[in-house]
Amino acid sequence: MLTLLIRLSRYIFGDFAEDEFKKFVFMGSIFALIIGVYWTLRPLKDAIFIQLVDKMHLPYAKTMTVIGLLPLIIIYTKLLEKNSREKMLQILPAFYGSVILIFGLLMFFLQETISTSVMLTILGYAWYLFVESFGSLLVALFWAFATDVTEPASAKRGFPLVVALGQIGGIICPFSVGGLPYRLGYKTDALSLMLLGLLILCIIPLVKYFLKITPKYLLASFTSQNNFTLLQAKPDFLQGLKLIITHKYLLGIVFVNFSYDLIVTIFDFNFKVAAATQYTGVALSHFLSIYGSSVNILSLLFLLLGISNITRYLGIGVALATMPVLIGLALFSFITINSLTFLFMLVVISKAINYALSEPAIKQLYIPTTSAVRFKAQAWIETFGSRASKGAGSMFNMLLKPLQMNMGEIAGRAHYIFICAGLGFPVIILWFITALYLTKTFAQAVKDKKIIC
Repeated sequence: MLTLLIRLSRYIFGDFAEDEFKKFVFMGSIFALIIGVYWTLRPLKDAIFIQLVDKMHLPYAKTMTVIGLLPLIIIYTKLLEKNSREKMLQILPAFYGSVILIFGLLMFFLQETISTSVMLTILGYAWYLFVESFGSLLVALFWAFATDVTEPASAKRGFPLVVALGQIGGIICPFSVGGLPYRLGYKTDALSLMLLGLLILCIIPLVKYFLKITPKYLLASFTSQNNFTLLQAKPDFLQGLKLIITHKYLLGIVFVNFSYDLIVTIFDFNFKVAAATQYTGVALSHFLSIYGSSVNILSLLFLLLGISNITRYLGIGVALATMPVLIGLALFSFITINSLTFLFMLVVISKAINYALSEPAIKQLYIPTTSAVRFKAQAWIETFGSRASKGAGSMFNMLLKPLQMNMGEIAGRAHYIFICAGLGFPVIILWFITALYLTKTFAQAVKDKKIIC
């Protein structure tokens, strides 16, 4: 059976050695658990927030996370200074698993008393921030760990396999756990939350076992010929930010992430508003869970059809440059069509292509960098940077309600779409140019076996 799986994986992803294959399968299993929980929490994040607060407050919640995540990043960075990478992959799951269990119990006791109040509004915003931090910190930590224990050539083969296994988790968990309360006739999502808390806690023994059974030579970092010493003094929580500001390579990665998040946030908000107009309560959670599973089904399909071969055979440059072209086409379609079905397809396809093609390529960009970059700068980029770009997109989304109140629903939306288009297309052009620069810099560093920053 193992031989058959290796042969199939070799056909799709590349030529694996047996031990290498086992490494990425186990790493992918951990990622499947993280992504499964993440993609179940995402719909629950929006559905519970809408239930506790209101759908038109979603842009405000997303903007709030820009400020709210800052102290969490500081705490996260401080923990990185004092704990090993494997220890952090135990600390964070322990924290998130425990809090989600507690929140699930709280929702259980509130199921008969859900109503509008100041306390529930505060609880809704706190919940939104908490889930956003899960997607930022734990996913970022996993990829920092993955790039720290993988060579570039091995990453080309292995990271798409890890992502594929992650998509399987993202298919099974949202559909089975996220929609469970709706199918059982419960009034809240308490049962889903308690199950998710237990699943997150399972990450801890999996990480320990992975490190125990994986050969040490397969846990080696990228080695370079240059003796890089930048910012190797006593670290502080701003070290990651200092690295980003002082290196245009990292700023380029920031802008690529910023561009995607900015535009897709606009798509995502319009989709969720349309969904919340037709569904409420656990029915909305169930619908959004189907959306989460759909994204991962399509992502996995893209991977199995060989979309990862674009990176293997044509290089990460083609993978990075393809995304702004596709998002540009998506933005044009968004301007001309408005319906829940279309928005569902638009968001699902945009995110699926990003997860299957662009994200694995972006993760590889961190390989020829220092440990400080992978664990600190990357955390800043994928937490604060990602939230900042989504916050920027949300600021434009905030315009929709006042424009419709002042100009009418149709005219207000038309002006809102015009503003989004005027913002989006110049960003996409710059995104494409930045992708070319990153490709050139990465390829040269790998060729010369040099650390970039």
